[in-house]
This record gives sequence, structure tokens and C-alpha cells, in this order.
Amino acid sequence: MSDTPVADLILHRGLFTTLDRRRPTVSAVAIANGRFIKLGDDHEVMALAGPNTRVVDVGGRRVLPGLVDNHLHLIRGGLNYNLELRWDGVPSLADAMRMLRQQVEITPAPQWVRVVGGFTEHQFSEKRLPTIDELNAVAPDTPVFILHLYDRALLNAAALRVCGFTKDTAAPPGGQIVRDSEGNPTGLLLAKPNASILYATLAKGPKLPFEYQVNSTRHFMRELNRLGITGAIDAGGGSQNWPDDYEVVRQLAAEDNLTIRIAYNLFTQKPKKEKEDFLNWTRSVTYAQGDDYFRHNGAGEMLVFSAADFEDFREPRPDVAPEMEGELEEVVRILAQNRWPWRLHATYDETISRALDVFERVNQDIPLEGIHWFFDHAETVSDQSIERIAALGGGIAVQHRMAYQGEYFVERYGMGAAQATPPVKKILESGVNISAGTDATRVASYNPWVSLAWLSTGRTVGGMRLYPERNCVDRETALRMWTENVTWFSNEEGKKGRIAEGQLADLVIPDRDYFACAEDEIAGTTALLTMVGGRVVYGAGPFASLDDNPVPPAMPDWSPVRDYGGYAAWAAAKTRENASVRQAMPACGCANSCSVHGHDHAKSHGAALPVDDFKSFWGALGCACWAI
Repeated sequence: MSDTPVADLILHRGLFTTLDRRRPTVSAVAIANGRFIKLGDDHEVMALAGPNTRVVDVGGRRVLPGLVDNHLHLIRGGLNYNLELRWDGVPSLADAMRMLRQQVEITPAPQWVRVVGGFTEHQFSEKRLPTIDELNAVAPDTPVFILHLYDRALLNAAALRVCGFTKDTAAPPGGQIVRDSEGNPTGLLLAKPNASILYATLAKGPKLPFEYQVNSTRHFMRELNRLGITGAIDAGGGSQNWPDDYEVVRQLAAEDNLTIRIAYNLFTQKPKKEKEDFLNWTRSVTYAQGDDYFRHNGAGEMLVFSAADFEDFREPRPDVAPEMEGELEEVVRILAQNRWPWRLHATYDETISRALDVFERVNQDIPLEGIHWFFDHAETVSDQSIERIAALGGGIAVQHRMAYQGEYFVERYGMGAAQATPPVKKILESGVNISAGTDATRVASYNPWVSLAWLSTGRTVGGMRLYPERNCVDRETALRMWTENVTWFSNEEGKKGRIAEGQLADLVIPDRDYFACAEDEIAGTTALLTMVGGRVVYGAGPFASLDDNPVPPAMPDWSPVRDYGGYAAWAAAKTRENASVRQAMPACGCANSCSVHGHDHAKSHGAALPVDDFKSFWGALGCACWAI
């Protein structure tokens, strides 16, 4: 009997980026029992084919290890994904408002239309947000809530009524309700800089029932798979309660319906009760309990509320509370004694330095060696703090929040300060563990390719060149930060992150060659094929027939997901539609004018198109005649 293994699946005739520097590229891989069992050229890998082996011809395309987000609010985001109208990647405010109007028309009372993060006004060609008057004109009766980063929320008059905001409503500490000359709320809420007023208002909206939350989470994972994501470290989140809000992913894991590998952190839930939280959790939860699809990953990103520093660069840097060190030390000692890793949200070096004082003090009594703790974000971390993190064996998890907020940072601190914010190259050179992610969904978008583009080009989504070439990384380094580097942050080194024999068979075939495409094309990448554990969880184009992940229609039936799909999908569809409208226009050129006469003249030439197609066409050209 031969000892040669038989593959369940072989992919061949490809350009596989392994991330193994000894053999960086192969043309074929064999997979069995969810793992890579052989890499090589077509001839040697095809030798493992048996009568029941599925063989897939990659057609010469680039294949990458599956992408892993080091900081994603996947669990919280999944509970609400089907309720949200996403403006992620939408190129103009005119497009965004058209989406909003169409969604308002089909959203039944008492539901809201919600746009919850993932975009910035700088991505719009108009470089602005909608006005309250524009929101009221589009939605006179349906509540509309728009969260812009963590700096503000826009509410129309209907949302103000439902939320009960009146002349007598007091703003909470750190928040502002903008008022007119008579003291009435206008509909603009500001974080000053505490975003609690934004969260608390969002929480007043209707929630999905459990079975809809299950459906919603499946659709969110499907969207992530469409972008090549195969794993994520979930960073918890405010008001994300353990264990109740984890029941959806628990059920999906039990039913073998997770298509993203999730390592989750537990985020403290009650101010001034943080020590109690972690004492209870370390007694009831074993670190790393679970499996390769759903496993515990320690504490954070919030350990104590007094350590929170808010990343609203429109506001001055907030000083963390004077009691922070004492409260943080109590929690960190509990975690260190139980050998639980932790992550800590820290935007500013001032916060990082004070936290390091605590970590160094604890380390004198309870050595932290072997505990994979790290800071999240760290936009302004100093050289001295990087050295201290290295000495303690910690890490830094960066996210592309500056791609969305860079313009505001420059306004406050200047371009010079922004050029290494965060100092990715210095962190890499220091030897400190570093990886990349998004911090989606309420700040930046969940699109990993936007992050990869930001790391290698230094540009914001609004087009500003934030970092000089010397502070950017090459594409391979950026890819490593999204794959093998993330495994240190979840204690899964050697298990995933590369295309390597023995590792979990997670991979993505992007729709363009990541290493060869123009830099301005990176952010627009999507997957043609995404595979988790040798299972095809997303297939499109030439690989659509391989898709093993059927997802039922989005619930409820008015969900924005049904009409607009995911990241920029609606805008891309409109671009294609507008191109075909242009082809149908007469050769006289009159369709290029931007006036009512131009519209009439184009129609009179016999372009037999429905009025809605003309609206889309002229709206895409910025024509005011079809403005909302």
C-alpha cells in the first residue's frame, strides 16, 4: 500500500505567493483535510490526485494567503449589517444620497435608515457631508441616522423626534447637541471628544430579532469573503455583552456555518466594574478555548474605561483620567496571573507611555514573557515607547484609520507630524511585532485592500499623499502584515498566514494581480475565489460554479444589502450602467451638455432609455437637473 497521501483538492496552473522566502512562488498546491499537504510545480502536485480529487485550473492567476484582519468588530457588525446602508467606497455624495432616497422609499415604519461608519466626506467628489436640510428633504417621515467616523452623527427631524431630543435635552459630558438660535436641536451631534453620545443615540434604534441576526452575520461574513478575508481577531466593542451578544456566532460555529476564523477578545462592559468583569471571566473562560474557527483570544481592546483616549482628530488630544494607572494595574495583574493576553486601545503616545509604566511595574512581579499583549492603533507612538514595547516583548496592531482621518490630523498637527503616523517603518525596523487591520465597521471600512493600498502608497481615501515614500512599505511587506504577521497576535504562528505545507488551507485568488496592478487599482480589488480550510466560501466569474457557500436572501426583505451589495458594489454597478447609457447616446455629442436642453435633445435623438437610466447617467456626471 502506498503511503502517498491523496488530495481532496488540487489547484494548479497558478502563481501562488507562499510568503516562504526559500520558495516564494509555486504553480500548484494540494489540499487534504483542510490543510495544504503539498506545494510545487504542476507535475509533482498532480501526482497526489486520486479518482475523487477535485482539480481546479487557476488559469495563471495570482493566488495569495487568505487575509486576516487584526482588529475587526465582526461580531457586533454582524448583528446589524443587514440594517445598515453602507457608503463604504461610494465615490460621490450624489450617489450616496440617491442610495439613501431609494432606501427610505422601501423602509417600513418604525424602522430607521442607518449609515454607520466606513466612509469619510473626503472620499466624495463633493468633499462634504449632506446637510440636515438635504436629509429632511429625502426623508421627511423615516428616521435617518448617519455616523461619520467617531466625530459626529447627523439625524433628520424624524430621528430627533423618535430619539426624544428636544430643547430640554441635556448633552452628556464630552458630547454636544448642536442647537439653533432658539435652543432646538438641529440634528447634528458632536463627540467633544467622547463618542458616547453617538453610540447611545444609535442604540435607540430598532434591533433585529435573533434569527435575523444570524442571517445578518452570515451576509457580513459573505461580504468579507468577497474581499478575500478568511480570518479576523474580533476586538469586542462597547455595549457588546458577554456572553449574550456572542450567541449568534456560537450558533453559527456549532452549525459549521462560520466562513471566517474568529479569535475574540473580551471587552470590559461596566465602568468602575472592570476588575470584577475580568475576575469573573478568568474564572469561567479558559484562554484559547475553542477551535480553529472560533476561539478565545484574551482581553481588550478596552481594559478600563479610564484609559480610553478618543481618536477624533478634529478635537484636541484628551488627557486620560488620573486614576487610570491604578485601575489598569488591577486588571493587568489579573490577566498576567492567568496568562491571558490583552490588547489596549491607545491612539496617542501619552496614553501608551502611561500604560507602559503600569506594564513595567507588573512585569517586575509577574514576568510578562510569553504573553502576547499589544497596543491597538498607536498613531503617535514615539521611538522611546517603541523601544519599551520591544523590551517587554509586546506588539503593535495598526489599522488604516488615518486613511479616513488623515486630512483632519493634518489640519490640527500639520503635514510634518502626519508623515509617520503611525510610524510603520520604524516599528518594523525595531523588531516589534506588528500587523495590520481595519477597526471596521464604525470608523474605517472593512475593505482590506484599502488598508493594503494605504500601507504601500501612503494615500488617504480622499487622495491626499500622507506619507513620503520612505515611510511606506512595499507590497509584500504589506501583505505579510495582513497574513503571517497577524498570527502572533492570536497565538497561531505556524498554523496559518502562509501557503505552506501543514498550514490551514486558507487562500484568495484576487481579480487582479496584487503585485503587478497599478497602485491606484489596489483598493478596488475583490476576490474571484476565497477558500477557508479547503472549502470554497466565495466564488465569482470563472470560479462561481465552485461556490460551496449558499447564503439565503438578506432578512428583512427591505434590507439595504439586497439592493446595494457590499463595498462600492452599487457604485460600480452604476458606473457600468452609465457606460452602457453613454454607448446608447447619439454621436452628435449633445449628451455631454449639462442642461435641461441637453437632456431633451438627447431624448429627441431617439435614445430609447427609461427615465431612471437618464437620471443615473446625468447624476453620475454631476448634473444638477437630476439632483435629489
